[in-house]
Amino acid sequence: MASTLFRAIAQGDTLSARLLRGILSSPKTTIAALLCVILVAASLLAPWIAPQNPYDLGAIDFFDSKLAPGSTSMGGMTYWLGTDTQGRDMLSAMLYGLRTSLWVGVTAGMLAMLVGTLAGLIAAYARGWVETLIMRFVDLMLSLPTILVALMILVIFGQGTWKVILALIFVQWAYFARAVRAAAMVETGKDYVEAARCLGLSPTRILLSHILPNCLPPLIVIAMIQVAHAIAAEATLSFLGIGLPITEPSLGLLIANGYQVLLAGLYWMSVFPGLLLLTLVFSINVVGDRLREVLNPRLAQ
Repeated sequence: MASTLFRAIAQGDTLSARLLRGILSSPKTTIAALLCVILVAASLLAPWIAPQNPYDLGAIDFFDSKLAPGSTSMGGMTYWLGTDTQGRDMLSAMLYGLRTSLWVGVTAGMLAMLVGTLAGLIAAYARGWVETLIMRFVDLMLSLPTILVALMILVIFGQGTWKVILALIFVQWAYFARAVRAAAMVETGKDYVEAARCLGLSPTRILLSHILPNCLPPLIVIAMIQVAHAIAAEATLSFLGIGLPITEPSLGLLIANGYQVLLAGLYWMSVFPGLLLLTLVFSINVVGDRLREVLNPRLAQ
């Protein structure tokens, strides 16, 4: 069965087969993709594989706070990555924090892709003053610092998971809009679009059924990169104390909590979440960079 699957991947010419073949052809990308799968699976299975529920106050013993990695509590539990200042198991807190960071990053990236894709398609198809209005607003968004804009939005509207997601959507959609507009401009001048217009198809059907599928390659690459950027941006906002609330700690908030006691020699509270965040963002960027090479004919040569 496995040999049949690999044979289908090697011989297939679909977009998914090309992407999978491009990932498996590079050992570095294969390792990065495997790390991504492991981290995503660990975040999804956190309630079942975490040694402790860090949100359950009844399961946390304050006397176990600030224990070094490998220490054993009086109850016999081994804290492989140590505990924080509240007595929470760092491994469990990191798994739940990874779950939160991935949720915020992926949700913000996908919704930003949806908004930016629609804006780019409309600008490329409508042309005229509609295109000018959309693209000038895109230029304005791209000229502003991402973190600064997100900071201003969160200062105005306050903390909250969905407020962070909306802030990240607001600062990321313009990247998708510009890329989709450039790809759609090429497609709108081709014969199949003119034929669809002659057949009397609605603009919505032409955009979504004919033009959009041919804009997917750059969208996939940008989506991977922007998800990594969203995760890093959320960690930065949480580290600064204006991102997610303390009731929903992400990796950035765990790093911030550990940073406060870093000079006291309690390195594990900040270093271990930082290494996990670095591994996650780096792996996604490696996979995204490889997909860019696979989907770009010039880079593939």
